[in-house]
Amino acid sequence: MQFLPKTIPEIQPEIISVKESRPELVTFDVGGMKCAGCAKAVERQLMQYSGVISACVNLAVEVATVECQPGTVDAEALAKKLTDNGFPSQSRLGENQREAEAATIERRQQEIRQQINQLTIALILIILSGLGHVLGTKAPILSNIWFHWGLATLALLLPGRPIIVDGCRSLWRNAPNMNTLVALGAVTAYTASNAALLFPRMGWECFFDEPVMLLGFILLGKTLEQQARRRAASALQALIALQPAKARLVDFKLSSLDLRSEELPLNSTSEVYDPQYIEIPADRVRVGEWLQVLPGEKIPVDGEICEGKTTIDESMLTGESMPVLKQPGDTVAAGTINKSGAVVMRATRTGKETTVAQMVALVQAAQTRKAPIQNLADTVAGYFVYGVMAISVLTFLFWYFAGTHIWPSVLLGQGAMDMGHGAMNMGNELPIIHYQSPLLLSLKLAIAVLVIACPCALGLATPTAILVGSGIGAERGLLIRGGDVLERVHQLDTVVFDKTGTLTTGNLTLTDYLPVFQNSEWDLNSDINVGNKQDVGSTIEGVSGSAVDSKLLQIAAAVERGACHPIAAAILLEAQQQGLPLLAAEDFCTEPGFGVSALVEGRRVFAGNAEWMKEQGVAVATELSGSLQGKTAVYVASGGVLLGVIGLKDTLRPDAKAAVERLRGMGLRVMMLTGDTASAAAVTAQQLDLTPADVLAEVRPDGKARAIASLQAQGCKVAVVGDGINDAPALAQADVGIGLHCGTDVAVETAQIVLMRNALMDVVESIELGRATFNKIRQNLFWAFGYNTLGIPVAAGILLPATGILLSPAAAGAFMAFSSVSVVTNSLFLRRSFRA
Repeated sequence: MQFLPKTIPEIQPEIISVKESRPELVTFDVGGMKCAGCAKAVERQLMQYSGVISACVNLAVEVATVECQPGTVDAEALAKKLTDNGFPSQSRLGENQREAEAATIERRQQEIRQQINQLTIALILIILSGLGHVLGTKAPILSNIWFHWGLATLALLLPGRPIIVDGCRSLWRNAPNMNTLVALGAVTAYTASNAALLFPRMGWECFFDEPVMLLGFILLGKTLEQQARRRAASALQALIALQPAKARLVDFKLSSLDLRSEELPLNSTSEVYDPQYIEIPADRVRVGEWLQVLPGEKIPVDGEICEGKTTIDESMLTGESMPVLKQPGDTVAAGTINKSGAVVMRATRTGKETTVAQMVALVQAAQTRKAPIQNLADTVAGYFVYGVMAISVLTFLFWYFAGTHIWPSVLLGQGAMDMGHGAMNMGNELPIIHYQSPLLLSLKLAIAVLVIACPCALGLATPTAILVGSGIGAERGLLIRGGDVLERVHQLDTVVFDKTGTLTTGNLTLTDYLPVFQNSEWDLNSDINVGNKQDVGSTIEGVSGSAVDSKLLQIAAAVERGACHPIAAAILLEAQQQGLPLLAAEDFCTEPGFGVSALVEGRRVFAGNAEWMKEQGVAVATELSGSLQGKTAVYVASGGVLLGVIGLKDTLRPDAKAAVERLRGMGLRVMMLTGDTASAAAVTAQQLDLTPADVLAEVRPDGKARAIASLQAQGCKVAVVGDGINDAPALAQADVGIGLHCGTDVAVETAQIVLMRNALMDVVESIELGRATFNKIRQNLFWAFGYNTLGIPVAAGILLPATGILLSPAAAGAFMAFSSVSVVTNSLFLRRSFRA
């Protein structure tokens, strides 16, 4: 059966255009955020600033990203506004970014140390409080009511003071947070116990243990959460740490430096040695300067090896542990490690332009971009604390005025879940109270509602999963740009591959020359710039025709010199290997997807595909095309006359077929999109077992975007994998664009996922990682919503009439503390699925 790939008609659905002028992005380190309510409050304050288009705040990494109109926002003024409103902030602008990053890390470490100190005091108070119940009359001092009053007072003044102060300030600023709920619960419990202590005739019990245990559990949960968040962010911190601090600047002159000189120091292991060097900060290196890198040192900036040979550990970029051989002419990336020999390199990219700096920027940006699924949680978080306080008031009113009258039995005895540890009176012992007043019971239930609600779990559900997922990706050379990308990855049903340079190696080789030159003005008998004419035919195997015309190759090479494409590179390489000097050419003009033209020896010459030849009025014989079946054909014409055609062949990437099969096994449809001829596309498609319906051939660059739009119009969720400038419109049009890092900068910049290793199996792994991360987000949100949906009614006493279960404030605080810990821990479990 004949294989006929599809071609794309001209009329297709509207293409999503890419904006030429992008908004300015400003990033801030924001402190003082305690829960999702705080993050929402910061977002509101940022959005109120003139010129701000959008704001995104990440609670897990304490970073805010602001999208604004260029030149309209004063970053320092905006940071001061946040600081004045209780959220200490600092912009990441200016040359002191490294110092600012170090200061942020130091601030966070200091916060953790303070939290551990507060937790230690709280645990000591909990132990002393618990001993009073365990020892009872054996330790009269520990069971004395005034001793427990002192413990509760110390708990509020020492470890609980920052929580209470922050909670009150947040409430005063009309931005209540988790600390507001905890402060209200602890202070209310303490106040009620003081009233019972001072007015014993009311018959209330004293529960001074409640604020002690409540604050202790909260601090324990926050400390565990901080440690888990720090662990989740470890991949990014490791990536940041890879950026070299120093560079060795040398005055390297090839004409005067003998690298093989026997005058090298006896203890030197270096073949490249120059005692005249200066150490400077790596971010001060300029493009074009020469740098010396010794074995064991990090490459300071992106560059090119000029002298010496070594092996480079690139695992931090690609995830591959095997060192890569580097010699003069090869490129090296900042942050990679020189393993064996000393080299001299020339800087090509410095500062924020280096590969590792771009990786850090990509990962940081990814961690601040939310998945759309988080929008519901953000909306809830904005009103969460107000809602919880309202539910708490309603709980108190219901039980005081109705509940205790409808079910009077609830006032008798202690519930099975009551963790109040008994009651206290003015005596030295702690007897069990069998009767509670309606006011006290209503108050305890209201307090339990306040402290069991957890806005933190809602705020951490998405960012912690993205934090871990993006970190795993960075370690493996898979850069995913954000949570919104993860959600689209989860929805994919179609993956479209570009052919040349993506499914194939892109290293084209010449296989056929078919010279024509009939009725042309070129003088074939002239000896102009033709060398070794008699030996040319022996260099190409499988040549069609009895002779090879070197003049055709010379003309084609002269024109292709003005193009940047694998076809041009292959033709120029063949001309160079045959020793054919290039003809003089000027006035180059490239038509993407068609070919290139130039003035060669005063004549306009066109080199491109058959379609372009027809547009130029050049007739292409059908039998001529048929003789190049399954190959890429480049037609050369001048003055409306065909001079000849050159055939080229590409080879399939070794992992292409395995990647396609894996993607199919994941339930995805795999397609191929190419501007190459239908016959050439058919050969590649047959090697990959693609059906004719899954191949789109002879598609121009602008047609590629229309082809993707057509698939989307049919309801498909499409990912495009590409590497070239021609692929950029399709990458932008796709739901998810996947770019190979070896490709052009514009393709990498347009893609939402960048593959550092340039391996097609990484397409599979990136989709698997995206799916797994998004599943973690859904699990976290389900737990966060489920916990609050079930926990708040239980704390409000819904089970009390039927089962006698009463959740004490201390128990509620424990559940609240560990709910956020469970969300972060669940995100960390993602690493189990992606162990190396």
